[in-house]
Amino acid sequence: MLLPALREEVLQANQEIARLGLAVHTFGNVSGIDRAGVDGSGSEPLVAIKPSGVAYATMTPADLVLTRLDGTIVEGTLRPSSDLDTHLLLYREFPQIGGVVHTHSEFATSWAQACRPIPCLGTTHADYFHGPVPVTEPLSAEEVEQAYVLNTGAVIARLFREQGLDPIAVPGVLVAGHAPFAWGKTATAAVEHADLLEYIARLAYRTVALGAPASGLAAHVAEHHYQRKHGPRATYGQGNRH
Repeated sequence: MLLPALREEVLQANQEIARLGLAVHTFGNVSGIDRAGVDGSGSEPLVAIKPSGVAYATMTPADLVLTRLDGTIVEGTLRPSSDLDTHLLLYREFPQIGGVVHTHSEFATSWAQACRPIPCLGTTHADYFHGPVPVTEPLSAEEVEQAYVLNTGAVIARLFREQGLDPIAVPGVLVAGHAPFAWGKTATAAVEHADLLEYIARLAYRTVALGAPASGLAAHVAEHHYQRKHGPRATYGQGNRH
């Protein structure tokens, strides 16, 4: 069995989205990529992804499907997630990332269905997302007809290019009328970001219901909070203590 460590991480990440309540039934999937590939040369990165429609609780490492970045199946007897082409496009477009999560978590999906970005309304948001959580443009009829899953990834990548967004600083997105995608440097980190995105979405929904200020959180406060966790002089956590 190829890439057992990656398979195990991706299996645990898929089970974690169910445990966290981010994916009801089988409405979600996690993938991870080994960009070095089996031979360690990087010439053939491989992606491990959840098989389509398989229950999280009964899934094993051997059930995961390994594919190349062009979608060719390298190892696995089950059909890969129906969202595979979105995952693969994100890996091609965002070389910094190592894991992708798609869920239909309740509050983040509500914002996506409303076709509204999640504004930065407080420091909890600012700690993890450098600016609003963006929302894509709706897919056109032609995009849906030609290649719906692939073009779901394409509208995400286009949004990030057009707005000059860094996928590490903004580790998630809302697909208009659909649901959230999140990512990270590993599959484990991607799940953490998906969980944080749902928490931020829930807080924002309630804050808006209570009468959020139109201006959102003051920009200088938001910037301070993001930089203290992620900037070159970050003070959050233990760092490299000697």
